[in-house]
Amino acid sequence: MKTLEWPKFIIKWGQLMHKITVVGAGYVGLVTGACLAEFGMKVACIDKNTAKINGLKKGKIPIYEPGLEELVEKHYYHKRLNFTTNIKNAVEESEVIFIAVDTPTKEDGGVDLSSVFQVAEDIAKYINGNKIIINKSTVPVGTAQKVKQTISDILLKKNINITFDVVANPEFLREGSAVNDFLKPDRIVLGVESKSAEKVMREVYGVLDGHGIPFIVTNLETAEMIKYAANAFLAIKITFINEVANLCEKVGADVKIVAAGMGMDHRISPEFLQPGPGYGGSCFPKDTKALAKTGRDNNVPLTLVEQTITANEVQKQRMIEKIYSNMGNLKGKTIGVLGITYKPETDDMREAPSLVILEGLVQKGASIKVYDPAGEKEGQWRFNHIKNNVVFCSNEYDAIKEADAILILTDWSQFKHMNLDYIKDQLRGNYFFDFRNMFDRKAMEAKGFQYYGVGR
Repeated sequence: MKTLEWPKFIIKWGQLMHKITVVGAGYVGLVTGACLAEFGMKVACIDKNTAKINGLKKGKIPIYEPGLEELVEKHYYHKRLNFTTNIKNAVEESEVIFIAVDTPTKEDGGVDLSSVFQVAEDIAKYINGNKIIINKSTVPVGTAQKVKQTISDILLKKNINITFDVVANPEFLREGSAVNDFLKPDRIVLGVESKSAEKVMREVYGVLDGHGIPFIVTNLETAEMIKYAANAFLAIKITFINEVANLCEKVGADVKIVAAGMGMDHRISPEFLQPGPGYGGSCFPKDTKALAKTGRDNNVPLTLVEQTITANEVQKQRMIEKIYSNMGNLKGKTIGVLGITYKPETDDMREAPSLVILEGLVQKGASIKVYDPAGEKEGQWRFNHIKNNVVFCSNEYDAIKEADAILILTDWSQFKHMNLDYIKDQLRGNYFFDFRNMFDRKAMEAKGFQYYGVGR
């Protein structure tokens, strides 16, 4: 990425206000740091991965996220955004510290918070004055209090009397539109325990506060719960329409029309009523499992969330069976797969339905040809265990050439505009499994495809 001569950045709402440290230069941390720099803050992004930090200094963005590269380049050029592995200097020089490290799922469905607490210990080690410490990582209810206790215990042992605040400020970033979601959010959720912490956080998000973005100011636990409840509800909504779609297939109904009719009710809305092969990504699977685990730990079983988790896995298996039952014996058959990321406009394959579906098809004897606009790099290592049966292609037409079937798993917009007549000529077979319902059934059948959607 070459350095561009950016125009002088003018902060209409005043001069640079707060020096901020963001610990973690992953998906959430990097978007947070770049967008806070856009708000006029001076930001240091910290990560222990030296190669990642050195790459960022050279303009190498480790994730695929539209608009992020330009934002990072602009603010790194103007020295409002810096990258370092030196957490000591960053903590000492910052007023506000965001914790934005990974919180992976453990085998029991709980959340591994070791990185969060390590950052808390590092902060306590280097703290030199009043700080506002913000949990931006997605964490279970009660984590902010544990971070607070971790820091307090260390300071007590060192006989250091320094005041600090811990804030719960969950992120609501959708992969593929994270920059826009940060700059133009639906709401800002702040879990605080003091008016002074609220004041500083309102200053950090001051440009939003002045543009009508609602602020929800509450206690730490409520802020943490809002994040989990929101994601769990959306996962439930996706799973609900998937189960309705499965029933529609049996009774002769069209789920797209059903969903449209449902969505016209303002109490329901059409969002997240698109059936498919199951949800995936870094949020919904992890957050539903964590919320269910919290319920079990507190003897309040969240049966609806538990069933959603199970039903989502069943949906992936149902897609495998749909292909197998319609094509018959898959031994010696080639399937051209379009899209392997869990959604378009991202390279993220965490918990993607493709991980289960492609492995299942290979186990049944199929060979796979794959094209994804952004997913090949991650797909290469995620499918390494079946690499002898998976070939990555340079475009969608190469992926379907001489294939027995087409399988759409990710609704990248470019797939909608494929030359279907050319595809029909290039295919060896005529099976078209459109698991994102991108095409019209009647039109596809008129072209000679054996078309199968979800719920149609």
